[in-house]
Amino acid sequence: MARGRPEIDIDRCKGCALCTEACPQKILEMSIETNNQGNSYSQCIDESKCTACTMCAVQCPDSAIQIYRIVQEAK
Repeated sequence: MARGRPEIDIDRCKGCALCTEACPQKILEMSIETNNQGNSYSQCIDESKCTACTMCAVQCPDSAIQIYRIVQEAK
């Protein structure tokens, strides 16, 4: 299975939570803290479960999420 690492630009996040709803692995949640705009922001709670599906990044209206695929060496 593919693995990935979500990188969220917390200062671009407006707190709409569309990404948390879109994530099939349910590894994103909204923070208790706020960003420079005063909004809660999305954060990854378990990076090890990211499958690099990019559903969160596709749903983000502000392009605040980038997904980096983790390339695993063949054994």
